[in-house]
Amino acid sequence: MTTLVLAASIVALIFAAYLSSSVLKEDMGTEKMIEISEAIQQGAMAFLNRQYKTLLPIAIIIFIVLGFLTEHKWSSAVAFGVGALFSALAGYLGMYIATRANARTTHAAKSSIKKALGIAFKGGSVMGMGVVGLGLLGVSLLYIFVAKGNPDQIAAIDSFAFGASLIALFARIGGGIFTKAADVGADLVGKVEAGIPEDDPRNPAVIADNVGDNVGDVAGMGADLFESYAATVIAAMLLGSFLHGEIGILLPLLLGAIGIISSIIGTIFIYTGDEKNPQSGLNRSLYTSFILSSVAAFFLTRYLLQDHQIQFFIAIMAGLVANILIGLVTEYYTSHAYAPVKSIAKSSETGAATNAIYGFSVGLESTAMPIVIIIATVAVAYLVPGGGHYGFYGISLAAMGMLSMAGTIVAIDAYGPIADNAGGIAEMAGLDPSVREVTDKLDSVGNTTAAIAKGFAIGSAAITAIALFSAFAQRAGLATLDILNPMILLGLLFGAMIPFLFCAFAMRAVGAAAFDMIEEVRRQFREIPGLLAGTAKADYKKCVDISTKAAIKRMIKPGILAPLSIIVVGFGIATFDPKMALQVIGGMLVGGTASGVLLALTMSNAGGAWDNAKKYIEAGAHSGKGSEAHKAAVVGDTIGDPFKDTAGPSLNAVIKVMGTISLIIAPIIAAMVH
Repeated sequence: MTTLVLAASIVALIFAAYLSSSVLKEDMGTEKMIEISEAIQQGAMAFLNRQYKTLLPIAIIIFIVLGFLTEHKWSSAVAFGVGALFSALAGYLGMYIATRANARTTHAAKSSIKKALGIAFKGGSVMGMGVVGLGLLGVSLLYIFVAKGNPDQIAAIDSFAFGASLIALFARIGGGIFTKAADVGADLVGKVEAGIPEDDPRNPAVIADNVGDNVGDVAGMGADLFESYAATVIAAMLLGSFLHGEIGILLPLLLGAIGIISSIIGTIFIYTGDEKNPQSGLNRSLYTSFILSSVAAFFLTRYLLQDHQIQFFIAIMAGLVANILIGLVTEYYTSHAYAPVKSIAKSSETGAATNAIYGFSVGLESTAMPIVIIIATVAVAYLVPGGGHYGFYGISLAAMGMLSMAGTIVAIDAYGPIADNAGGIAEMAGLDPSVREVTDKLDSVGNTTAAIAKGFAIGSAAITAIALFSAFAQRAGLATLDILNPMILLGLLFGAMIPFLFCAFAMRAVGAAAFDMIEEVRRQFREIPGLLAGTAKADYKKCVDISTKAAIKRMIKPGILAPLSIIVVGFGIATFDPKMALQVIGGMLVGGTASGVLLALTMSNAGGAWDNAKKYIEAGAHSGKGSEAHKAAVVGDTIGDPFKDTAGPSLNAVIKVMGTISLIIAPIIAAMVH
């Protein structure tokens, strides 16, 4: 059966190659469009290269430490290296095509919205297929060649998830700092101070802003969900090995395989129909994947399992249904078609302060329903199979059910930056306004899909973190956590504090980087004669360089916070009482997951709502562009930018890296007990 899993992962990568070839065959348009697209490509790839070069020494140190100190020695080190390498490869693959699909989408928008949608979605699908294909391929190869297909040796490959976590954490933080430094600088100086439109070629930060869309929402989101995918598969395999041996290990792998096939078929369905609303095509792709994954999961559990067949199928379905429900709730709170965003737009009439108050309140309120959905999902997945070990395995299968649709979700998310870049290229290349109208329709849908994808990423991160905690408890030999024990309660509080401190570091990094960007944009407006008049060209490279340096410099401090906290606290207490150390780490995981998920939902949804409130006003509501309400909404959107694109989504990686590092050090500390 492992052959089937390998075949599915290879099919995903072949399909990604086919989509890449199909995109690259399309016309890029005029020389000006090609020039702009190439500038975005160069900026994005230069950032990614510098980011990975910065991470390489850290990865080498961790590789050596794992090889000498962990339970499985160099097997763990190899698994870590493969996880980090494959996560980086997924980022490169997605970024390479996304930054080449943008001008092609712009050119296609001259002829029809359907053709433009097709190119943008193909570009996004390359990232989606790369994430699930490389994720499943990596785990499968490690299971066959490192664990030797032995259920008792699954723990030897659990550091694959930690390697993916490391790359995801820094990809999210670094990409988030880059994109928001550029976005804030472009908006505050360009829109508010100079009064020029978004994506105006006179704005020096405009290329950096378009680069940022890719490094944040393509490479960042891809690494985030690659990490979730890897961590969930590993946790499910660990928990399954305790119950059904090899069958328990193969079930999550096969769920990943059927998810790949379902996503490929779902991709085809986006091109059916001739409607002018691109959301319809994206919805068809999503729901087709959902239905096919559900049907295949039913037959898979019936065929593989001797007992608890229907119970584990219900657990998988709980995860699949949670995908749709969290997406709908996220859309309600972040789309300008509904009351929450409209209330923020209305509040903008009385200034930036009321806009900020309403936006933050919407973010806080938006946590309620997703948490209820996550609670219901975990409760069903745990209780229906009968609780205990069966229940923990059920939770991991629910998480795997969610992530079986990762190929489609990542594709829909990565489509957004491509559509956004296409609009920017149309503006900067001076194309007919009718082209921008088409790309704006694509971009408007992209804003909604980005918010939905972020909701999915947070929901899957929450359930993945619970699955990782279950695997940690198994490896650490923990049956219960006594929160009446002051030490464990202190661990819980300390763990709950980590996401808040992380957000402080990340937000401050964006603020400092944005300050540099604002100063540079102002300097160019002041010192380049004719720039605002449109007779001189801005120095785009300088702004790209500022964002790149700021992101690389400022991503380290927040990036090491979570893993270092677990290591220092765990081994610090273990020197005195190893049993207590494991309990305190358990408390930290509980606290970090609870506060991290709530904070991620608040910040991501508030940021998305602020963004779409601004766009709602720009579309003509409340006196439209240039009004006092619009100026207030721009300020609110600027506050929301690091909420939704830096700190908020990065918390997904924080809570998962806490789980994956705990999984690695648990057996080391447990061995100290004896």
